[in-house]
Amino acid sequence: MQQKVKNKTHHSDVQYTVDLFRPADAHGIVRLFEAVYGNDYPIRLYYDPERLTRANHTGECRSVVARTSDGQIVGAHNLVRSAPCESTYEWAAGLVLKEYRSLRITDRIVEYLMSELVPRLGIEEVFGEPACIHLHIQKMSVRMGFVETALELSLMPESAYSKEKSASGRVATLLQFRCFKPKPHTVFLPRAYEDELRFLYSALDDKRTLVPVEEHGPEAVCSELSLQVFDFAQVARIAIHHAGEDLESRLAEIERDALSRNVVVLQTWLKLDTPAVASAVHTLRARGYSMGGILPRWFDTDGLLMQKIRCSPDFQSIALYSDRARDILRIVAQDWERSSRLG
Repeated sequence: MQQKVKNKTHHSDVQYTVDLFRPADAHGIVRLFEAVYGNDYPIRLYYDPERLTRANHTGECRSVVARTSDGQIVGAHNLVRSAPCESTYEWAAGLVLKEYRSLRITDRIVEYLMSELVPRLGIEEVFGEPACIHLHIQKMSVRMGFVETALELSLMPESAYSKEKSASGRVATLLQFRCFKPKPHTVFLPRAYEDELRFLYSALDDKRTLVPVEEHGPEAVCSELSLQVFDFAQVARIAIHHAGEDLESRLAEIERDALSRNVVVLQTWLKLDTPAVASAVHTLRARGYSMGGILPRWFDTDGLLMQKIRCSPDFQSIALYSDRARDILRIVAQDWERSSRLG
């Protein structure tokens, strides 16, 4: 798809093509990230041309670029496998060179991603994680049928935005999901968050059977957890694949590992497809975690995001577009305040 537009900065006609990644684009994407973020974007994939090319070949990442007639990469967005479920992709790392931002490049890349690429690849769920320092991507996402489901407090470091000086302090991100292929299934709602979860599920357009669970012991299995640490961002993500009787001790062990690497934000992902989630939520709440929201199709079934923040989030700086997003902020802030009183 090609469009001829006028670049208001250079006062000359600019022709660009929105297209799938080609290996020759890899160095251009690196230069794009360096121009917008310097060397401070926390996902290092986009600074490594060979790794980026390999990821596009294997399907770990699907990049779509805006390429000018002379081959310059002036914009890019990516679909990335970052959830445990391989059919759930993240719409991630979208950026456009500053002098080209009046040309609606983002709109055209995203239209290509959602209307052409996602159906072609058979992707079943897509989520976005826009930073809460501007509203453009949030507005676009709502217009395209994405639903706000969670808020990640203090996720991104200020340094990621230092080149354009667009942030002061750590930055929250909003999670927005869109279903492309429904998969009806049962979700168990821990009583501690039943009302909040019913609200979060109320706007999804694919069906779930919601089952409240009051008290339920842990599964009679060993807990299965995996840890991923993003050192530059000082973020640890803990996927809890099975929450067994040893969850408390396993969490303590994995947290010690994360904290030894100066982590500021700890996130956990819990499966909502088992009544044992009630016991796991009780354990996490006692350890100072609070609710972030729901993660549709995260494990193929749904997940619950809980988070422990080792700093004070700046709630006043969180920019949100919709009333629903602001309601989620109130829910998340109230539970963070409860958890912070635990010391």
